[in-house]
Amino acid sequence: MKLPEEAVLLRLFTGEQEKLGHQPLYEAVVMKAREMHLAGATVLRGPLGFGHSSRIRSAKILCLSEDLPVVVEIVDSEQKIQEFLPVLDGMIGKGLLTLEKVRVLRYGNKEN
Repeated sequence: MKLPEEAVLLRLFTGEQEKLGHQPLYEAVVMKAREMHLAGATVLRGPLGFGHSSRIRSAKILCLSEDLPVVVEIVDSEQKIQEFLPVLDGMIGKGLLTLEKVRVLRYGNKEN
């Protein structure tokens, strides 16, 4: 697969306790992105954060949160991300979605 140099970065900011059925939301999103043949997805777990509720979520031992921040990042062509957005909208209960244009410098090995 070759990514265009001009691509789009989709980010979903949510909490690790968000679910889609019995599955963690972040896991369901990554599996759906793979099923739809998007270029790739990465889940990042945050040690500290807050969202629309302003409630601090932290990995510090004295105030260990059971709902740490999670960011799912997906990069692909604008067209493929736009096709994925309605599917994603049906999966998300709450969270923050952002899109930004990115320049792809390399995807895969140099030989690709």
